[in-house]
Amino acid sequence: MDVQTHSGNVFMNTATMAYRNLLKTVHNPDNFMDVIIQPTLFMLMFGYLFGGAIAGGAQAYLPTIVPGILIQTMLSVGTGSGTQIREDLDSGVFDRFKSLPMAHIAPLAGQLFADSLRLLIAAMTSLITGYLMGWRPAVGLGWVVAVGLLAIITGWALSWVFALMGLLAKSAEAVNSASLMTMLFLSFMSNAFVPLHSLTKPLQVIAHLNPVTYVITAIRQILATGSWTHEALLVLIVDVGIVGVFAPLAVWAYDRH
Repeated sequence: MDVQTHSGNVFMNTATMAYRNLLKTVHNPDNFMDVIIQPTLFMLMFGYLFGGAIAGGAQAYLPTIVPGILIQTMLSVGTGSGTQIREDLDSGVFDRFKSLPMAHIAPLAGQLFADSLRLLIAAMTSLITGYLMGWRPAVGLGWVVAVGLLAIITGWALSWVFALMGLLAKSAEAVNSASLMTMLFLSFMSNAFVPLHSLTKPLQVIAHLNPVTYVITAIRQILATGSWTHEALLVLIVDVGIVGVFAPLAVWAYDRH
């Protein structure tokens, strides 16, 4: 088999497995929780319950909360990769896949590429919900799309981290618990929902060390200035670095199984 044929088989096998994972999402309503229900619910709850206390009203709070909920949603969707992979490993379905004439990496790659569509749906849900609540960005639609793509790339990069967690953990419950704690810590120990200056000094130190803070700052700067900032470029470079490090580690852990 030549290189071109082999590459074509890997691509087709990965696409087939991605389609399989998307079908699982469609046929399992629970999988829509972090894609549609959670961002909508959190946007409404934070905006209308806490907007008055934090910013004087929901309308004034939306420029803060929309980027925060957007990134929190990307984190939540990314955590699903590890849980789903662990469930498939525990059920033995990956063993059955390895007995089939397909590229051995296709089940893992298919899961991660299926997540990119879930991330797209989640990003659209977050931004549309904010718009329906009255959020009006000061920039054009093109920059809003750029912000959504940056958030999706960040979520997809982090999904490799959670995929590695799923491959190394002993149970889906352990992955789910660890992922949830990680997502909550990264979201709330940042500038996602409150200004950094409102935090105590120790929490400010933690927030400044939190990479999510810089992602949200970059998104807010793009939405405020309509330009691609140095922070946004740095976030993109870090995303590429995360994939470059954790994708090979995830493949190594997958090969161990």
